[in-house]
Amino acid sequence: MRIAHILYKGEKAGVLTQLDNGSFHFKYNENWLSDESKPSISLTLPKSQIDFESDTLFPFFYHLLPEGVNKRMICRTYKIDEDDAFGILLQASKVDTVGAVTIERM
Repeated sequence: MRIAHILYKGEKAGVLTQLDNGSFHFKYNENWLSDESKPSISLTLPKSQIDFESDTLFPFFYHLLPEGVNKRMICRTYKIDEDDAFGILLQASKVDTVGAVTIERM
């Protein structure tokens, strides 16, 4: 199992987990849910108390991944398999994302 904090503008908004069977789970933090001024991190992950589950990495997170030469460079530098989307995401999205969301390995 691998777990990461999902930060929105530096604040912990939720937790993304890859289970041992390869599926994914996302859940907003309770304090994020209870604060009406806090937005959803994505239109596809609306702010609710429902846990989100997927057999593959959620499209919102998948689209944060680097592509092409940048992806190959990260995989080679950090010895990550190019098919390990979550591993790449954990490494690449610490600081290098487009938008307000960053990811911090737990």
